[in-house]
Amino acid sequence: MTRALLAAASAVALLALGACGDNNTATRSGIWAAGSSTVFPFATRVAENFQRTQGGAAPRVEALGTGGGIQAFCQGVGPSTPDIANASRPMKKSEYELCQQNGVTDIVEIKIGFDGIVIATARTGESFNLRLQDLYLGLAKDVPGEGGAFVANPSTTWNQVNPGLPNLRIQVYGPPPTSGTRDAFLELGMAPGAKLIPALAALSDADKDRFETIAHTVREDQLWIDSGENDNAIVQTLTRTPGSLGVFGFSFLEQNMDTVKAETIDGIAPSADTIADGSYPLARSLYIYVKKQHVGVTPGLEQFVMEFMSEASAGRGGYLQDRGLVPLPEDQLAAQRAIAQALTVMSAPSH
Repeated sequence: MTRALLAAASAVALLALGACGDNNTATRSGIWAAGSSTVFPFATRVAENFQRTQGGAAPRVEALGTGGGIQAFCQGVGPSTPDIANASRPMKKSEYELCQQNGVTDIVEIKIGFDGIVIATARTGESFNLRLQDLYLGLAKDVPGEGGAFVANPSTTWNQVNPGLPNLRIQVYGPPPTSGTRDAFLELGMAPGAKLIPALAALSDADKDRFETIAHTVREDQLWIDSGENDNAIVQTLTRTPGSLGVFGFSFLEQNMDTVKAETIDGIAPSADTIADGSYPLARSLYIYVKKQHVGVTPGLEQFVMEFMSEASAGRGGYLQDRGLVPLPEDQLAAQRAIAQALTVMSAPSH
């Protein structure tokens, strides 16, 4: 994603927010998608192709983070709310219930492909071979101490976490709480890493809520630094901050291989193959959520969704793969395309 594209997205976001003030009088003629910064470059590429082939008003795509996009999507039905929420994690039960409360009763969930969360550093920096438990032990706010009590994380260098890691200060730039990448990192990295530690495994069995709170809370002592929704900014920070690590989507790694490198997790490097087959521990699915009540009202919405799921777009060798999307296997893509074509309404999430 270029700086110019991000600047355009920011400008669009301001325009969209200005339009949200009056649901009864606001009008628009183009498609509006908002949400994940990871899905942003894919949705933008689809929007570019759709506008070029279909004409009419250019679709509007905003990078607000998964949580921010779903929050806007769930505010109601009408032109001052997005047609599509882009997401780098599944919709939560609480978000689904917010949608229902606000009259957004027909939601279509479509999986568009895979991505992986990478832990990266500058290409010229030392290499890390991280274990899942190193993520928790290095980045959790509280860790097990003596006598079974939890204490503020005392580690300040990576070799204090694991003697096999470099003697470098812990300094990790990552996404904020509104980001689906942050949610997925906690679910796929921090929590499984915590369960590899006996005291946390026992807590998970005894008190699931307390375990989740501890495993999902990152440090607040400036060794984890929230870096906004712009994953590209994290990439640029790594090159300016020797020894630091960054947490962002695989697609941004592929676009910046000349300046950054991915670290292995449990000996496995992120790649299209290891993400697609699930062997890379931090692999995840990407989604779009479509407001079915806007189909037939927002011009071209149904066609835009089908362009997103077309073979030329989401298929193997499609133009989204060129942007870094890891395509679904053929059978899964066919199943998701059928959901898109029929506009099958999703069931309530279980959690």
